[in-house]
Amino acid sequence: MSLGSWADPGAPGAEAVPGIAPGSPAAQAAPGPLPPPDAARPPPGSARSPAVHTLELAKSYRRTVALRGLSMTVARGEVFGFLGPNGAGKTTTVKLLLGLARPTGGEAMVLGAPAGHVESRRRVGYLPELFRFQHWLTAREVLTLHARLLQLPRRDRATADALATVGLAGRADTKVGTFSKGMQQRLGLAVALVGDPELVVLDEPTSALDPVGRHEVRAIVRSLRDRGATVFLNTHLLEEAEQVCDRVTVIDRGKAIATGTLEELLGQRTSVRLRVRGLPDGWWRAHADLGAWSVEGEWLRLAGAPPESVPELVAMVVGRGGRVDAVVPEHQTLEDRFLELLGAR
Repeated sequence: MSLGSWADPGAPGAEAVPGIAPGSPAAQAAPGPLPPPDAARPPPGSARSPAVHTLELAKSYRRTVALRGLSMTVARGEVFGFLGPNGAGKTTTVKLLLGLARPTGGEAMVLGAPAGHVESRRRVGYLPELFRFQHWLTAREVLTLHARLLQLPRRDRATADALATVGLAGRADTKVGTFSKGMQQRLGLAVALVGDPELVVLDEPTSALDPVGRHEVRAIVRSLRDRGATVFLNTHLLEEAEQVCDRVTVIDRGKAIATGTLEELLGQRTSVRLRVRGLPDGWWRAHADLGAWSVEGEWLRLAGAPPESVPELVAMVVGRGGRVDAVVPEHQTLEDRFLELLGAR
């Protein structure tokens, strides 16, 4: 959902829009169209600022502390993964960044302006995890509505481009009520992309998609990065983050517990698994200098051994009169590291 169209439907002076169901994304959007593009501008120098920057960001709901000092920086033009278990504070953080909630402490900057700033909202696209479109509207009508709320000068072109990007060009005039869950997810993504936003916030964008749809969404995310947009990906699917993210932050209990590229997070945590025959039990103890050995059924694992050490290991076994039936180089996965980080909390 394009943030440029968000407003409080219950705010004083909000007007009802005929044909729009109360509580729907369009109903939330309709009462509060943005002022003309020149009505507000972010602070000078914002083009050189990070896409997102938070410093000790905090949020409490009465006695419940949702965020307790979150600090992170998202560079422009990167795909940034925001990971954490349920209840870690991910959704609260997104609400604060989009201006849908106010912090109780700290600060958040989005595209060089305070979170919720009217001009930065115009340049942010948002796909919430849960959304609902009016079943009697066509896909084109949904996109056109949001293009109007953004006051885009070439609405037809913006609508057509967004639908083509998510693979719905051929269903532009089909009513939303006939869409499958996957097609509705694509339509939500198209709404987030209308107007070519500089920052796209995606909340579980592949949750309703089949493997083919997930592959296509990953391709869209990469294309957004290639054209210079920033993607903030809030997901619990660690495989998604591994495949598309340049950097990630792991959040737990309202604080960032790890931030960096995947290489930085995973470090050099590699190992090699071997299945060997023809050598006496415990032969590997004589080679403790190579790393930490462990026995896993019929397999031996040598932790800390890089993939390039495989020929040397095989030659060593053969030199001792043994036979290598199988050898499997391994890297620690993001899931392994994620669970390790949470286990150390």
